[in-house]
Amino acid sequence: MLPASKYQSIFRAGLLDGRIAVVTGGGSGIGRCTAHELAALGAKVALIGRRIEKLDTVREEIAQAGGVARGYACDIREEDRVRETVAAVSNDLGRIDFLVNNAGGQFASPLAKISAKGWDTVVRNNLTGGFLMARECYTQCMAAGGGAIVNIIADIWQGMPGMGHSGAARAGMLNFTETAAFEWAPVRVNAVAPGWIASSGLDQYPAEMAAHIRSLPKKAPLGRLGTESEVSAAIVFLLTPAAAYISGACLRVDGAVPNAKRPEWLGQGRTAPYDGFHLARMPRVLQE
Repeated sequence: MLPASKYQSIFRAGLLDGRIAVVTGGGSGIGRCTAHELAALGAKVALIGRRIEKLDTVREEIAQAGGVARGYACDIREEDRVRETVAAVSNDLGRIDFLVNNAGGQFASPLAKISAKGWDTVVRNNLTGGFLMARECYTQCMAAGGGAIVNIIADIWQGMPGMGHSGAARAGMLNFTETAAFEWAPVRVNAVAPGWIASSGLDQYPAEMAAHIRSLPKKAPLGRLGTESEVSAAIVFLLTPAAAYISGACLRVDGAVPNAKRPEWLGQGRTAPYDGFHLARMPRVLQE
């Protein structure tokens, strides 16, 4: 079956007309999906990432679907570059209303084998870069005119064995979210914590992790992995007026995996997914 020609959002058409949204890590995965949904709802989207080629591909996809997007190459770990990029976005598109702090990355490793350089790289990706993006969007645009920020973290509730550097950084991002919600009010700052999501990022892990990844649905109370669209819907909700009194919160999108303390109860059924992203593709690792 051919995909729909445009994102099938559960939110009403035109909901975000005239708004300017920044999505970091917008060239793939959850960021790409969220950028499509924001554009489908009428927002002009600034795609931020290190590789302009990936951003240009998503920009063209959004344009073909009738939306407006623009790509900006930026390493969010570099303070001066972040400052310049936020200024360029506001100059090109207008005052920034929304920031989706999605960019990040990590590699699998037990704690004992993580070098200082590896630790620092992941923390700068998943914590420092998000702080810099949020600070610049706030100081340059939102402090005077308001706005909303959603920080993407992870399922950190029982630690992150095998990715402790990322878990520490994501936990830091949650604490930053809670602090910023207080210091930056009335700008709203929230977090979304995706669990096991069938996203392109799964294909970036080494081949020896494939069997583990394919076993994850059996460990989830809802009997499956989540979709990129389900994460995007949570993000969009927190940006809309429906969440006007929500700030400093974290919305988990994880199928109740952190609550699965009785493993004998699992595997009793599978819920139906929501997938409105017309360009979504199953990760290769899940097709085998």
